[in-house]
Amino acid sequence: MIQDRRPRHEHPFLPMTRADLDARGWDAVDIVIVSGDAYVDHPAFGPVLIARFLEGRGFRVGLIAQPDWQGPEAFMALGRPRLFFGVAAGNLDSMLNRLTAQKKNRSADQYSPGGETGLRPDRATIVYAQRCREAYKDVPIVLGGIEASLRRIAHYDYWSDKVRRSILLDAKADLLIFGMGERPVWEVARRLKAGEPIEALRDIRGTARLVGRDELAGLEADPSRYVPDGKPVILPSYEQVSTDLEAYARMSRLFQHETNPGNARPLVQRHGDRGVYFNPPAFPLDDGDGAGRADAVPMDELYDLPFNRAPHPRYTAPIPAFETVKHSVVLMRGCFGGCTFCSITEHEGRVIQSRSAESVLREVRALRRMGDFRGTITDLGGPTANMYKMKCKSPQFESACRRLSCVHPGVCENLNTDHGPLVDVMQQVRESEGVKHVFIASGVRYDLAELDPTYVAELARHHVGGQLSVAPEHVSPRVLDKMKKPGIAAYERFTEMFSCASKEAGKEQYEIPYFISGHPGCTLEDMVDLALWLKAQGYRPRQVQDFIPTPMSVASAMYYTGLDPLTMKPVPVARGLREKKLQKALLLYWNEEQWPLAREALRLAGRADLIGQGPEALVPPERPAAAAAPAARRAGGRPPARGRPQPPPRRR
Repeated sequence: MIQDRRPRHEHPFLPMTRADLDARGWDAVDIVIVSGDAYVDHPAFGPVLIARFLEGRGFRVGLIAQPDWQGPEAFMALGRPRLFFGVAAGNLDSMLNRLTAQKKNRSADQYSPGGETGLRPDRATIVYAQRCREAYKDVPIVLGGIEASLRRIAHYDYWSDKVRRSILLDAKADLLIFGMGERPVWEVARRLKAGEPIEALRDIRGTARLVGRDELAGLEADPSRYVPDGKPVILPSYEQVSTDLEAYARMSRLFQHETNPGNARPLVQRHGDRGVYFNPPAFPLDDGDGAGRADAVPMDELYDLPFNRAPHPRYTAPIPAFETVKHSVVLMRGCFGGCTFCSITEHEGRVIQSRSAESVLREVRALRRMGDFRGTITDLGGPTANMYKMKCKSPQFESACRRLSCVHPGVCENLNTDHGPLVDVMQQVRESEGVKHVFIASGVRYDLAELDPTYVAELARHHVGGQLSVAPEHVSPRVLDKMKKPGIAAYERFTEMFSCASKEAGKEQYEIPYFISGHPGCTLEDMVDLALWLKAQGYRPRQVQDFIPTPMSVASAMYYTGLDPLTMKPVPVARGLREKKLQKALLLYWNEEQWPLAREALRLAGRADLIGQGPEALVPPERPAAAAAPAARRAGGRPPARGRPQPPPRRR
């Protein structure tokens, strides 16, 4: 008798076919979630998390993963949903998922089986929504996920190099959920189930809807007719921001200051004869189990949902993104750092939402039941490694605050920076039965860490496998100011603390710094300063980030307009692909393949004195062709000397 060696799963997977519905005895589903990612039943995969959340709240939910978008047939696999289609591109913007900063195709799709590319369309949210409409014309379509969230207003699109309309118009959808979607999607589902038409869902926080000509004109002329407090913010129109750089910068500034759920006002933006109305952001989830609130949506609930923590059995090839996270544990969501190049704050919010220690330990026990778990938790963190349980000391201050960062230009005096709850969780996890190692792979926010030597000591002694990820990003004060990152002195103080703590623990450990080239505000002269600093420190970075303007971030507004939207002052920008290559070459000054570009960059920066053989030089001079070939043969084709080894980047 042949033994069945297929993995056993604790819970039924979400239905993906008509046969799955029949197996459950269902004639139809309430909601169909369409995702551009492969189906991995794990809370790190956003569309699946939303599907399991709705299932946990009593709805019948099906999932269509990476459908064939050439026609509507694949979108009819589960029949007509009773309530709505929920459409998401996946865990990443589909254009960012496919293209690099140099606008070249990536070699792999981390969210597809075997890393195979081409399994989702460009601008997947738009394409999927159109196919859902073709499949069932009368079923409401609700957009969600990071692609929809970050493209909800008129936005600069790096890959087409133009300003695009709100994705809500291009997708021809009924509603758009932005930010983390649990609260709004639950309200949408409840109200549709209660019989309200989709057109009546006008006041749900965290949603955007279309408004017609008459209502738009009324909002612009007399907001009090349509909004109870009469205080919506009228953004510059799509037509204005697509032709006027200053208007785009003003739009970005207005938007950024209306992201705090405690004081944000509705937004309205005209697109031709129609407009998009944005309700204020949804309130963050409740910490822990949300005890004491009847309407609570607690963080703990999300991780207690019945995930199998595995790809769907239909896949025979591994899914790279799952392999990265399968033995990791998320402690929190949100980020109050406000880094201008990062979209985490725009999507997850500035308020930190944390799980309880009990919830984390339950997940650790679930990891132990995975057949391939060998006792190593690869990451215990989140968007950052060390913001767990950190909040404003005063709820009143927090709800009224319009600061875009709690840590820039300095750590706010009202911010609770106590690492004690985090240290406690770290200790409990590593002392759990069956756990041998607990590593921290998320980036450490060093300006917070240096405030708590106990945390740094705990980190160095127990949670670093030789290398620690940190992201100083640059050394130039003016560039760091545009990034909203702390000065390099803060990083240097932290590295000294970490080095001392590692020695006290009897370990030889290093921090692995990550840097960005081509960021707005950065010139070739700034990159020369960074390269000289790297050489002085003995760093030879192997993984570096060439800045990519992602939709809606402050840095993207700088890149497109050449203006800092927060000050309206000019900012130097490396816009051409060639200039971006030159800046990156200086980061990789030690790499022989980059020397021709690095020499060109140094000459353009007026620093040809750094081309030579002396100890002060960054790159050697060019050699005559006749001399280069024998030298290469003598080297035996060996690569240049390696510096400190570099793992794949983990960026906040």
